[in-house]
Amino acid sequence: MREIRSHAFVLALIPLLCAPCLAADSKDVDAKLAQFEKLMAEQAKQIAEQQKKIQEQDRKLAEQDRKLAEMAGQQNQQKQQAIRHEEIKKVLAEMNEAAAKKGEQIAVWSKLDIQLYGYIKADLSYDSSRVSTGNFARWVDRDNVRGYDSQGNLTAKETRLGMKIKGPSSDNIKTSGVVEVDFFGDGAAENKGVLMMRHAYLQIDWIKEKFSILAGQTWDVISPLNPSVLNYSVQWWAGNIGYRRPQIRVTKIFDVAKDVEWKLEAAATRNIGDATGFHPVDSGADSGLPVFQGRTSWTFPLWVKPTTLGFSGHVGEEEHDFDNQDHNREVSTWSANMDLFMPILDWLAFKGELFTGQNLDAFLGGIGQGVNGAGTYAAEGVRSCGGWGAVNLAPWSKWQFNIGTSIEALRSDTVDAAGARTLNRAIFGNVLYEINKNTTVGLELSHWHTEYKAGDAADALRLQTAFIYRF
Repeated sequence: MREIRSHAFVLALIPLLCAPCLAADSKDVDAKLAQFEKLMAEQAKQIAEQQKKIQEQDRKLAEQDRKLAEMAGQQNQQKQQAIRHEEIKKVLAEMNEAAAKKGEQIAVWSKLDIQLYGYIKADLSYDSSRVSTGNFARWVDRDNVRGYDSQGNLTAKETRLGMKIKGPSSDNIKTSGVVEVDFFGDGAAENKGVLMMRHAYLQIDWIKEKFSILAGQTWDVISPLNPSVLNYSVQWWAGNIGYRRPQIRVTKIFDVAKDVEWKLEAAATRNIGDATGFHPVDSGADSGLPVFQGRTSWTFPLWVKPTTLGFSGHVGEEEHDFDNQDHNREVSTWSANMDLFMPILDWLAFKGELFTGQNLDAFLGGIGQGVNGAGTYAAEGVRSCGGWGAVNLAPWSKWQFNIGTSIEALRSDTVDAAGARTLNRAIFGNVLYEINKNTTVGLELSHWHTEYKAGDAADALRLQTAFIYRF
């Protein structure tokens, strides 16, 4: 019995003696378990990151596969185009060979991108008094010469045809050219229009440098804007100067600030003067020098669209021989000009120009008069000034309205002839309706007023309608 009690006592002490050890082991297990869970969480995070990287790699590989497929498709398309090109060339060669055997004209094939453009235009006009030239208005003829004689005209000579030529080009250099003609050449009956060269030039552009060189015939650098009128002469000889002539031009554009550009243009242009009995060609060519033109302009944000403000001018000399012994008088030609194009609203814009200068007939100024006493020792440049302004309104998608005025005045002491024109003014308004994107009809009403050195002024009311099909 005593032994049994002793064993029972020992058994009772065992839990008491082991409790501290068991408690210590439990805490260690909890710590290790927490550490294991932390490790597992880090592993899961790393696995998730690895999966994300794998997905990104898969996306990139898929994008590369798509691009490779596109490149393969483009190469296949280019290959097919090359095959078709060769087939066409083969057919043309066969046609040319057959045509050559028959003595016919051989076709020409170009590797450049050539785009045809232009429009067909028919103009019907009525003038309450006779204007020069009739098909378009320059000024009103003197009443004591032709009287109050109304006239009507119908012509398609403004019909225009052009080619835009592109290529070859590289990443930074682009080459292009333009050839454009209409049918207002001189010396043909009204129903036999003669081609007149408007533009014929090539242009080289350095894209990154924003620099270009142009060589050939195109618009003057000075006074580059034209009013939106149906009248073919766009208010020349009545406040708008600047025409087209052969030239070599350089242009450079500077990015001054965000959305602000500064453009510099300079050109050496053909010197076109007056022909007299002692000039083998004309007084401009006889001077031996070109006319120099320049323009500086700024394009900057204002209102809803960018506004452009420009200042330009030209200077040159004409040599007027008054005998065959090389006795001559030099007469200068020059101008100082300002131009402004200013959109005000999405459907409202203003544009206009001002100028002053001397001997401007070659620039379609001076109301057609350049040198007073041409071919004599007393030859002197005619001084004139003027300008024009017009508002364009397009409140509806198919309608346009243009309202404006133009004027040119001569300094009367620089002209002597009684029939010399001293002032020419026009007020105009027109409406254009777009039947579709290619076809437009228009109606224009203008009043012309011309004053002369001697005699009464002349006035005419002109009504003109136009049908235009663009391509």
